[in-house]
Amino acid sequence: MKKTDKTLLKQKLTAIQYHVTQENGTEPPFANPYWDHKEDGLYVDVVSGEPLFSSLDKFDSGCGWPSFAKPLQAIEEKKDRTHGMVRTEVRSKQADSHLGHVFDDGPETLGGLRYCINSAALRFIPVKDLEKEGYADYLKLFES
Repeated sequence: MKKTDKTLLKQKLTAIQYHVTQENGTEPPFANPYWDHKEDGLYVDVVSGEPLFSSLDKFDSGCGWPSFAKPLQAIEEKKDRTHGMVRTEVRSKQADSHLGHVFDDGPETLGGLRYCINSAALRFIPVKDLEKEGYADYLKLFES
C-alpha cells in the first residue's frame, strides 16, 4: 500500500481500527463492540467494505471476541509465529486487513472452526440496511 493510502486510512479509521487492520494488532477481549452482538446482518471489512461474515454463522465461544464458524467468501490465511505461538492469521482479500485468527476448536456441529475476529476490523450492517448499503444480494441469507 502506498504511503498516501496509509495517510488516508489513518484519517478514515479510528486509532484501534488502524492498529488492528494495518499493524496486526489485537483489541482487548470483552471490551469491543461485537463480541456479544446478536443482531442479524453482515460483518464487512472496515477498510474495504468486502463482506466477510454473516451473523448466522456467529457463535459465543466465550473468548471475548466475535467468533464465526465460516467466512462468506475466501479470505487469506497466513502462518503467524508471533508471541511464541504458531497460529493461522486471517486477512481480508481486497484490503489485506488483519482480521484475527482461525482455530480448529469451534463447534463440531458448525464445522469445527472458530474464526476469532477483532471487532475493530469489522463494520456491522443490519439486515434492514443491506439493500441501501449495497449488499442486497445477501438478503437471501436471512429469508426464512
